[in-house]
Amino acid sequence: MKLRLIIEKLQKGLLLLATKGPHDDQHDEFDEDLDVAKMVPEDVKEGYFAVFAVKGKEPKRFVIKLESLNNPAFLKLLEQAKEEYGFQQKGALEVPCRPEDLHKILENRREKSRTSATCNNTNSNIPTLIEGY
Repeated sequence: MKLRLIIEKLQKGLLLLATKGPHDDQHDEFDEDLDVAKMVPEDVKEGYFAVFAVKGKEPKRFVIKLESLNNPAFLKLLEQAKEEYGFQQKGALEVPCRPEDLHKILENRREKSRTSATCNNTNSNIPTLIEGY
């Protein structure tokens, strides 16, 4: 009677082990990476993302609009980041430029947007609102 009970418990245990599969440390690491990737700082609102400019004395963090992904100069920086860091980079997005250079790229794009909006509205009294970075 006790032997039968022990066999049933062993079978249940083996069945549970078989459905869960062997413990895999790689999956644990992957799960941790996903948890980190899900954490978004409070200052990064919807429609924005954070980037670090890492060349120079100290890295500087920028929170920029997703629209910047249409900026050819910014896309070139992303291409350089891919070449320098590959796709294995973990954590925050880093671009290989000085903070002041990234600031100029973003400001130039912003100025072009303002100029374009002003030119498009020369015959119109409708104000144009363009958010800053």
